[in-house]
Amino acid sequence: MSSKITRRQFAASAAAGAAIVAGVAPFNIVRAQPKALKIGSIHPRSGFQAQLGIACQRGIDIAPRVLKQLGMGADVEIMNADTESNVDIARSRAEKLINDGANVLIGAFDSGQSAAIAQVAEQKGVPYIINVAAAPQITEQGYKFVFRNFPTAPMLVGDGLNLMKAVFEKSGITPKTAVFMHVNDTFGQAMAGAIKAMAPRFNLPFQIVETIAYDPQAKDLSVEIAKAKATGAEMVMPVTRLNDAILMVREMVKQRWEPKIVMSPGAPGFYENQFYKTLGKFSNYLITNVPWYNPRSSITQKLLDEFTKSYKNELFELNVGFSFEAVMVAVDAFNRAKSTDGKALADAIRLTKIDNHVMAGGTLQFNEKGQNVNIKSVTLQNLDQRPKVVLPLDIAEDNLLLPMPSWSKR
Repeated sequence: MSSKITRRQFAASAAAGAAIVAGVAPFNIVRAQPKALKIGSIHPRSGFQAQLGIACQRGIDIAPRVLKQLGMGADVEIMNADTESNVDIARSRAEKLINDGANVLIGAFDSGQSAAIAQVAEQKGVPYIINVAAAPQITEQGYKFVFRNFPTAPMLVGDGLNLMKAVFEKSGITPKTAVFMHVNDTFGQAMAGAIKAMAPRFNLPFQIVETIAYDPQAKDLSVEIAKAKATGAEMVMPVTRLNDAILMVREMVKQRWEPKIVMSPGAPGFYENQFYKTLGKFSNYLITNVPWYNPRSSITQKLLDEFTKSYKNELFELNVGFSFEAVMVAVDAFNRAKSTDGKALADAIRLTKIDNHVMAGGTLQFNEKGQNVNIKSVTLQNLDQRPKVVLPLDIAEDNLLLPMPSWSKR
């Protein structure tokens, strides 16, 4: 047999070798599934939103262990980045995570920061799974690599207003007037816009007599609370973050303002661990209508068990649950796509369909805009200095208690 190599044979051999070096398999070579999925976790770990970002991080850190227990195991490498509660830093950190090899991004709690990250992810062709952020415009841009497993502001408001009517019916207490107080950041403005547009359609039994906006980084809310108190409103509708929620309640106690009901249409603050630690007995009886974990879900119980082992003194809440689910979506897509290619992962995420999960609501899946529309809010009331589900009744943990007792009688 001749040992000579023809020009055609040499060219074919060289092409195959080049393909292997370049990471592109020739037709007769089956590519193995990548060993690890690199997830870029990008959250505010410092700055005024630090506590909330750290809570999200806890859900991400324990997710790989719980998923393996559920038979959804995969080798996952978590790459962490701190946005410092700043939109511009969020953008630059997202770029760095992608340049350092992140296959998927998860974050960022804050709507403004999430919108900036979404632009970077779309430009780079890297899937971005939003765990917490409600500004509706994020999923209205026609993005192909951005997915949100959290309700939009209109979804929050719609559920929140319906649950308000359920609270009135259950308690027998119906306020005639309300004051709406909200942070003036991207999230707060989105919520204010949704309430203004949607409230007239819900045939609410009360009138919003005043709307008061303020800076989420404010150090004092005495003027805002005095203005709200002067309205004589029977209900307060707050849209807060953590620090300002604490300031708000402290000032209400100080000024001895005692409305019948304090009920958020959907916002963080009242259910955060630091809120209870700081305010103690004054944290009780406040209400939040918000997406929450289903306490009766078997996956919730597994996640709660692992969380309690890892973080004995911390509170298991929605930031943990939605962050866990974001990792679950990424791992599920990775296992189906058998690839870390951005388009392959995005295509797989688009076909996500998970029936048994943590957060209350229907099947976890995304519509053509990348939005999960099946999430449902519940009514939480702070009882015994922790958040408890009081509505809907089929997953309730305790009974609704209204009107709020006087600050001086707690």
